[in-house]
Amino acid sequence: MPRFSTFSIVACDLKTKTWGIAVASKFPAVGAAVPWVQAEVGAVATQSYVNTSYGPNGLEMMAEGVSAEETLEKLLANDEQREIRQVGLVDAQGHAVTFTGKKCHDWAGGVTGPGYAIQGNILTGANVIQDMETTFLDTEGDLPARLYAALYAGDRSGGDKRGRQAAAIYVAKPKGGYGGFLDRWIDYRVDNALDPVPELGELLELHELYMGTSPESERVKLEGVVLRNLQKIMVKLGYYQPKIDGIYTETVKEALNSFLGNENFENRFHPEEGYLDQPVVNYLIKKFKK
Repeated sequence: MPRFSTFSIVACDLKTKTWGIAVASKFPAVGAAVPWVQAEVGAVATQSYVNTSYGPNGLEMMAEGVSAEETLEKLLANDEQREIRQVGLVDAQGHAVTFTGKKCHDWAGGVTGPGYAIQGNILTGANVIQDMETTFLDTEGDLPARLYAALYAGDRSGGDKRGRQAAAIYVAKPKGGYGGFLDRWIDYRVDNALDPVPELGELLELHELYMGTSPESERVKLEGVVLRNLQKIMVKLGYYQPKIDGIYTETVKEALNSFLGNENFENRFHPEEGYLDQPVVNYLIKKFKK
């Protein structure tokens, strides 16, 4: 039976209607088993000799209006091996609960507060959970940023005392998925790495780069030096042949459409106005101008 010695945080932000989980473990592909999330329903992290049925069953009960506390009671009541389990839940109203079975391996335990549950087993010490809670409460930003900050704090505080291997983050919000068809907003995993939590942070940065939006104040006018640098890149890559003059023409617009589309930045290009989001400009110049 897989022993998911793990530390995780389950939390929600009711103002933005987001629910999510961040988790790490000295166990491969921890994100394939521990996190279960549904927008406007709740989130379940199931770990320590993981019973994966806790995830879908817990979400099903909470979707029917059962509170996190009552859902936990029902899950445990139906599990003869509950004393080797660990689980954290947050429901649609932000009520949170955590459970650590008496037979979980030391150090094991958890804490809860308004809208969050933090738990872990086979940890280097209680400070892992304490540092995760402090960081989560002190960090500003959206829920994914706060979840990751808490996970990183726990990892750097010692985390799983056996070492590091995998990490994951899963956040859901209504119509948060690509194209607005699903609620799966953030879903990234590092399944096998020497230092997975920082790699997970890099994936979140890429998500913001590709899927984020910039206010008008962060948009760059495509002219002058900025455009000449992009023209040079496009010439090098074969998207553009005319002179490099920093002038935004129809030919340049068409070349940029092809280039930025192939780089998956079409949503951050404003062709009719002749603007490109600043983070994309910075990334492209760093990547290609060598």
